[in-house]
Amino acid sequence: MGKLWCVYLVRCADGSLYCGVALDAAARFAAHQSGKGARYTRMRGAVDFRVIACCLTRSQACRMEYAVKKVLKNQKEQLWR
Repeated sequence: MGKLWCVYLVRCADGSLYCGVALDAAARFAAHQSGKGARYTRMRGAVDFRVIACCLTRSQACRMEYAVKKVLKNQKEQLWR
């Protein structure tokens, strides 16, 4: 069995949350912190992250990411806990 795709949230310095997918969430967070991640986190600074789900396929992870991005911030805060 191969690696699992992770759906993760990144807490930015301004308190906002960024959602993404990656095979190696820790390495992806390091990229966000170093300024090589998404433009959103480059502009706001990535300070913390949490993996919120793991999926077998990239397709499943992307569908979950899309669903998370559609919910309100207070609902994303519940996922953060």
